[in-house]
Amino acid sequence: MKMRQMLAGFVALAAGATIIVPAGSSSAAGPQNYSSSYQSASLPPTTSVPQFSSQMPSTSIVRPDYVIGPDDVIAVDIFQIPDLSRTVQVDAEGNVLLPLLGTVPAAGRSISQLSQQIGTAYGARYVRDPKVTVSVKDSASQKVTVNGAVIQPGIYPMTNSTTLMQAIAMAKGPDMKFASDRVAIFRTVGQRRTEATFDIADIRDGKVQDPQLHAGDIVVVDTSGVRRFLQDISPIAPFAALGAIF
Repeated sequence: MKMRQMLAGFVALAAGATIIVPAGSSSAAGPQNYSSSYQSASLPPTTSVPQFSSQMPSTSIVRPDYVIGPDDVIAVDIFQIPDLSRTVQVDAEGNVLLPLLGTVPAAGRSISQLSQQIGTAYGARYVRDPKVTVSVKDSASQKVTVNGAVIQPGIYPMTNSTTLMQAIAMAKGPDMKFASDRVAIFRTVGQRRTEATFDIADIRDGKVQDPQLHAGDIVVVDTSGVRRFLQDISPIAPFAALGAIF
């Protein structure tokens, strides 16, 4: 009887039939047909179907509420479809070029809004229930200006976790000939311009929290030339008083 089953199996293979025995099954269960989206002929009988995580990790360098702008570099990942995934730069008109979709408006949208927009576009014609992840790899507007009594004033790139002390360090630190411990941060939120001063000695000593910066912030380290101007700015005391802004 066993000999007949073996002969029948060889005959089936010779005729070009697809026979795959899943790992862990017994020979007594007999041959089973492999029915999935994978090409069975390309997999050996003992190969298991690859397993994927349900979501792709986010590697964006910006805050979730960041608004994409021209010249930003973004990665568009379509889950399990690498041929449609791209890292592209937003052009001067605020658009990106994506496979099958062509020109897609990107500027002025948050990461989640653009992810939903691209997913809807692919789902309408090309991909069933696409899972789209958009992340910002390089932000042209993700900069902070450090000025005043620092060794190297300038405009520096930042991430969504850059703090005041880190920004000063990027400018090579305070110029000890002129600098005091008083530092001002100027920030524009919508149409509103806000400002606040901090004592970096208190930050070093752990008395107050090192404030996290936002893209577009201007940091001014106190010098004799700006001291009178900074005196008109109320210090943050306590630190949490403007927690929603700084």
